[in-house]
Amino acid sequence: MPRRLIIRPGAIGDFILTLPAIECLRTEYLEVWAAAQNLPLVRFADRTRSIASTGLDMLEFSPSEALIRELRGFDSIVSWYGANRPEFRAMTGQLGLAVDFFPALPPDDSSLHAADFFDAQVCPDPGRPAIPRIECPRADGGFAVIHPFSGSAKKCWPLDRYRELARRIETRMPVRWCAGPEEPIADAVRIEDLYELACWLATARLYIGNDSGITHLAAAVGTRVVALFGPTDPRIWAPRGPNVEVIAKRALEGISIDEVSAAVMC
Repeated sequence: MPRRLIIRPGAIGDFILTLPAIECLRTEYLEVWAAAQNLPLVRFADRTRSIASTGLDMLEFSPSEALIRELRGFDSIVSWYGANRPEFRAMTGQLGLAVDFFPALPPDDSSLHAADFFDAQVCPDPGRPAIPRIECPRADGGFAVIHPFSGSAKKCWPLDRYRELARRIETRMPVRWCAGPEEPIADAVRIEDLYELACWLATARLYIGNDSGITHLAAAVGTRVVALFGPTDPRIWAPRGPNVEVIAKRALEGISIDEVSAAVMC
């Protein structure tokens, strides 16, 4: 039985945009190593492990015999980990491992959306759009979700504008705030397991957020998404889904409350 290992480091959004490529690589036995927080999103793998738990980061320094035996047990390894570490790549060769390395990020001059870029690396002619999908029970809970944070402060639309937007939306439907464990906002819904969070987002009528992993998560479950983009290029990094609208300006402060309100109220 062919055994394949996929190693995909990265933040939530990067991982979600790689899901179509990972699914394209499915074989009779598939194992995925990734950041611990992302593992619940890989519903189709036979086994998942956090990269941190494997000892992979020590491969070029002092690899354990157990790790070497484990890696040699795969017929193929596809890795977005270590592509920029020559010593790591050299060690995999010395150990006789069949590893295909790919860049974990598109180049700055890429003309492809990130999902298409990752997909093309492993599926040169996929015959389908690279749209991440996370299967969750869909329902219209009649509420809107606002997640006003991101991994970088420069990607965040001002919080006071989100609060005013929430007041306007509440004339039509309840608003629930969403936040991570360390994100400072009172009375927010905080669900650490990303698949459980995805299934909760799948019950929202509407989601509004910045360029963040949680915005990609909402799009991947099919919820209607309005995403606000500033310094990052939405042509490469916009969330993908059946019902996504992006409002983008180079300076996020240039996006007015009225613009976002008009988009979400239509």
